[in-house]
This record gives sequence, C-alpha cells and structure tokens, in this order.
Amino acid sequence: MKRAIFLLFVLILGAAGWAAWKFRDRWEGGWSGVIELRQRLRRPDPEGYEMAKSEAERWRKDLKKRYQAAATQEERQEVLKEASQFLESILPDMMACWMGTPWDFNGTAEGPGDAPIACGYFVATVLRDVGFQVDRYELAREASETMLRTFVPKQATVRRVGIDYAEFAKEVKGEKPGIRIVGLDTHVGFLIVGNGEFHFVHSSGSKPWCVVDEPEDRAEVLRRSQYRVHGPITGDPEIARRWVLGEPFRGAR
Repeated sequence: MKRAIFLLFVLILGAAGWAAWKFRDRWEGGWSGVIELRQRLRRPDPEGYEMAKSEAERWRKDLKKRYQAAATQEERQEVLKEASQFLESILPDMMACWMGTPWDFNGTAEGPGDAPIACGYFVATVLRDVGFQVDRYELAREASETMLRTFVPKQATVRRVGIDYAEFAKEVKGEKPGIRIVGLDTHVGFLIVGNGEFHFVHSSGSKPWCVVDEPEDRAEVLRRSQYRVHGPITGDPEIARRWVLGEPFRGAR
C-alpha cells in the first residue's frame, strides 16, 4: 500500500513538472525569474538541462515537419516566426541550468555540473544543445567576433570600441527583444534583451568564477571591456530556417 502511494506521488510530481514545463511563461519576463532563481540557488541543474535538450529537439523536429509541409511562403514564415519565439523562450531556460557551474580557462564540460567550462565552450555548448548544428570544439576556439559571424551576417552585427558603458547599455536596451551573442576583448557570452533591460549570461573568469547571470548594473566584465561586438541569434528568419532544418553552421556568413 505504501509503495502504491509512493508511486502515485511520483507520478503526480512528474505530471506537475511536465505541465510546468509545457505551459511555462514565454518571453514576457518569464526568463528572468527562472535565471534569477537558479542564480540565488547557485546550483547547476543537469537534470533540467537534459529535459530542455529533449524538448528543444522535439520542437525542432515538429517545426521541421510543418515547414516542409507548408504550402505557401506565408505558412513557412509563420513556422519560422514560431521557431524564433521558441528559441527566445528555451535558450534562457537552458542557460539557467548552468548557473554556478565553475569557470576554468581550459574548461570543456559537456553539461552543467561540477566540471568547469570556459566562456567560449559555454556559448558553443548551449547553442549545440539547443539544436544548432555546430562543431562545438571548433566554434568554442574561435575569436568572439568570428563565433558571432558564424550565425549573424556582418551587416547585422554591432561593433562598439571605446564607448562609455552607459551609452552601450542604452543602445542594447533599444534593440529588439531576443538573444544575442556578445564578444568582448577576451571574452564571449549571451545578452538577453527584453522589457527595457538586458542580462549578461556568461562563464565568468572574474569573481565568482562560474556561470552567472548579471543585470546591467552588475555586469562588470561587460562594463570594463573597451571592445564590444554583438548580434542577434533569434529573430532572424534565415537563422531560424537553418536551425529548423538542421543545416550546419560553419564559417562566417
């Protein structure tokens, strides 16, 4: 009897977890709460990460079928719009699972946990695991602008050298909501932009030497850098199309 009650309890918890995942908040502010909660806990979440990876692949395959079955360009564009919205939602969830994972200059961890990860490997691993067809090792070793250009064409990148941080922050907050890669002097990470604010998510080689989420006023690595280049990896129909169809990303666009 006790075993039956226990199994029922496990099933209820599983169903609740699935429902929470399935119907979780989308872009309208949902990501910041998820990241900040795990930031406070400072614990990597490898189980949640594996769940997110599976969900991302399931969605990508479903979107691919719909894209290939679409009869008109309008229908295909609608699928790509949904793909971008999905990436805007799930990428911050996946980043959140890495909170507290230790940094090391030579870190190459395959997932969140106790093994360390360098900044380039953090970006490359998250992008690979959400379904972008990339060579993680090749991408992680690229210079930050080269990494960015693997996804974003030159005309869509923004390069700022030697400008005041307040001016840079104002520009970023004026960008369309979405996920951006940002390269610095010797560093790379993600910018999550929306609701008139942005967060810098990266594997930090400065205190506290781990994967962190930092709002504008706490992003000291971003503030100190004299070189900043960034561009969107969501909201671009061509990036979404290549993600949906599983096309490889190699070399600068």
